[in-house]
This record gives sequence, C-alpha cells and structure tokens, in this order.
Amino acid sequence: MIAPLALAAAAFLQVGTTVPGASSTGADPGAPVGRLAVEALEFPPLVFEPPVVEEREVSGVPVFHLYDPTLPLVDVQIQIQGGIGHFPREELGRLSALPPLLRNGGTQAAPPDSVERALDLLAAQLTIGAGGGGTSVGLNILEDRLDPALALLSEILLEPGLSAEALEVWRGQEAARIRGREDDPGSLAFSEFNRLMYGNHPVGWVMQEEEISPDRVSVARLRELHSRLFCRDRILVGVSGDVEWEEAERLLTRFLAPWPDCRAPLPTPPGAQVRSEPGVFVLPKQVDQSTIIVAGPSRIRLGDTPEFFASRVADFVLGGGGFGSRILSRLRTEEGLAYGAGSVWTAPILYDGIVGGLTASGAPTTVRAAALLLEVLGSIREAPPTEDEVAEAVETTATGYVFAFDSPAQIVARQMSYRLQRLPSNWLFRYLEGLQEVTTEEVAEVVREYLDPELMTVLIVGDPERFDAGLEALGALYRLSPDGTFVPWVNAASDPDGSPRSPQ
Repeated sequence: MIAPLALAAAAFLQVGTTVPGASSTGADPGAPVGRLAVEALEFPPLVFEPPVVEEREVSGVPVFHLYDPTLPLVDVQIQIQGGIGHFPREELGRLSALPPLLRNGGTQAAPPDSVERALDLLAAQLTIGAGGGGTSVGLNILEDRLDPALALLSEILLEPGLSAEALEVWRGQEAARIRGREDDPGSLAFSEFNRLMYGNHPVGWVMQEEEISPDRVSVARLRELHSRLFCRDRILVGVSGDVEWEEAERLLTRFLAPWPDCRAPLPTPPGAQVRSEPGVFVLPKQVDQSTIIVAGPSRIRLGDTPEFFASRVADFVLGGGGFGSRILSRLRTEEGLAYGAGSVWTAPILYDGIVGGLTASGAPTTVRAAALLLEVLGSIREAPPTEDEVAEAVETTATGYVFAFDSPAQIVARQMSYRLQRLPSNWLFRYLEGLQEVTTEEVAEVVREYLDPELMTVLIVGDPERFDAGLEALGALYRLSPDGTFVPWVNAASDPDGSPRSPQ
C-alpha cells in the first residue's frame, strides 16, 4: 500500500495543465496544477525597510535609540573610548586588566559576590570587555527592571571595588594564557604574524608575563587609570528594545549625572609602519599540520572611496567567498592540500593594513601549499576578477545583507561603531551602494596597484624536519622564536642571485 504522503507528493509533481473532472470540486477546470501551478504564483516585490536608529544627546553624551516592543527586554550598550590603541606599551597590562576587574571586582560598597547576587536577582546579563579602541559594556534586562539595573551599573562603572582577590585571579588566568600561547599553533601564528608586520605598534604587541606583574598591575594603578578613562567626554550610549524615548531619556539623565568631565584629551592613536621587506619566517613547532600566512602591506583605508569598495570585491573573489574563491578552489578542490584556506585584506582607518592569504596544510605539503598561496596571489594581477566573479561577489553580499539587521541591539551597535570611526551615519547603506557601483576595471586596478607578492612576508608555524623540499626557493629564510626575535636560517641554502623574493 502506498502511503498517503507519497500519493500527495506524486500528485504535486505531475506536469499537466488540467485535471479531468476538476470542476466537480469547484476548481477551475482550466487552472494549472502541480509544478505549473507553483510557477504561476505571483508575489508582490519584497521591500526591505530596516528600522531607523535615532541619534540624540543626553547631558552632552551621544545616545543612539531604537524602540522595539517585540519582547519586554532592553539592551544598553556603552562604549568608553580609550584602549590599548591610545596608550604606550607600559599601560598594556593595566588596560587589559581593567575591564574584567570592573566586571568581577565588586564595588566600593559591595564585594564581588554581593554584586553577582544583585545581578542575578534582577535577571540581568552584564558583559564588560575591551578592544583596541576602548571598553565595551553590554546590559540586557527586562524592561520593568531597567531603572534598578542602571543604578547598579552606575555603581559598578563609577565606584568599582577592583578587588585585590579578583585581581590575583585575573593575574593567574592571564599568566596561564601567556604560558599556554604556544599550545595553539593557529593563535600563535596570528599573534606572531601581527608582531612581524607591525612591530612596536598596538596591533603587534604580544603580552609578556612581566607586564602583568604586581609592580605594574596593582589596585592603585588601576584606580588611577580608571579615573582617566571613565569620564563623560569618552562615552557613547546605545539603548534598544522595549523602552520609548521619553522613559529612556529620563533614566539616562539620572545615569549620566554623576559621570565627571575628563581631565585631559584622549591621546592620539599612533601611526604604524607595516613591514614591506619580503622574507620567509619559520617558527619551529612539532605539529602534524603547519599554519601558513602570506601577506604584505596594503595602503587602502576604510572609507567612501572606489578603491576601498573594489578591494572588498577583490577580497571576496580571492579568498573571502568560500568554496568559489580562487584560493580555496586551488588549494582544496584542485590540489587537495588543505581543508580550509582564504584571504585577508584589512583596511584600518588610521594606518595601513595587510593583504594576503592563509591556510593550514599537512607538514609534508607545507612548502607546496605556501608556494601555491604566493602563486594565486600573484596570478590575480595577471588575470583579474571577471565580470561574473565581480557580479557574484556583489550579489552574494547584497543577498546576505539582511543579516546585518538581526536584532535592534546589533543595529544600534553598528551605528555606535560608525560614530567612533567617524563614518557617516548611513554607512551601512552606503557600503552596499558602494559595492554595487564597483566596476570590473576598478577591481583590476586595485589588485594591480595594492597587491604585490614580491613584498609579502611568509610565516610558517610547523615542523621543518617534516617539510617537503624547496623551502629555500620561497625566499630569504629566517628562524623565528616565540619571543619575536629571528635569525637567518643558516642551514638553508642561499637564494640564487636574482630570485624574485631574494633581498636586494
């Protein structure tokens, strides 16, 4: 006996125009059925109208507000400008310790466990983290508990306990992380590559254990740093969810009232000199799989320029587009040398970025994989992205753009980041428009001008005893140590005179 579901499926897949006797059911005997019926369906065009974030000001502080009563929840986001990117190296340990100590160190009036209990009773989710630009705070709370939650948050941020016990817990965790850095070859490769490319710049800094010692990171020093950072001129606030502006304004006025004015302007972030001298650096590590990063300097900066938008398309074609990208197609599909591979093309606002590719391959195919990365990076200059590749990059980005609006909190966070980066408030839409305006000729010009394999640095974290032959052919070789120092690879053959990657 055939199951009713199978009969229904078979009937649906019929390709016909009429059904004898259909009029007995009241249906139009001439109406299409099956696949033709589906193909005949008509729908109005989809019009996506994303919610608009309102930018306001409370007590001199920029506030971004988005009302959404879908759920009785409110998200409060706070950005305090002034992070690792603004201060000298000697502040690195303290800047790293302050956010977790604010979150876990209690307040001056309550120990850490009491603060945790108060957050639990409010059913509040509180996160405090740090980035290169400053400290980020996120509070998720039920709408009817927003008032007491903001009062508690004010106490946490402005009257922190900075518990000595919590500081020692952080110090121990950070020391363990530093000592275990070499246990993760992938993370080790990224941190060492940043150090190679950016040197003594915040992007290239790698925390050392002496930088978290008690004489450098103490409660007293953290309090002094806190007084410089947590002041009115440094903050941006975002509020989204089930709270209308009148109520949000009332609560934020009370929340911002105690914030002091800043005593001094925020230091200007330093510029960066990106490495442009080619070289092949091997960090020996006895692992079965090598991590390979190949990249050089890129002068393209984030901004409303044809070059920036063209570089985003080029990056998609090169390695950011997944299985259809050139790097992954060559290394995985055609050669079977790697499971994953891709490209990187950064575009900071204040300094130059990097452009290149990365992958992981078995130790016996390490050199072959690195050579193929260089080959693909070079070949795109001679065979730039085609019209079809450019069209696919733009269409894929546009199709996935709806995910930029997953939640009100995400939308508000984007607007806050645009403000911090001094981008126009409509940047989310301008970015898509800019991509859609890119021409094939502009992409070709960008890869020819800004992507030069002869200036690229190659970093390999792996076991050189198991590498395939030809390592010396990649360029001038250096042995890299986990502390960032390197020496010539004396056991490797010298590059032949005139090698395209040999030092001049």
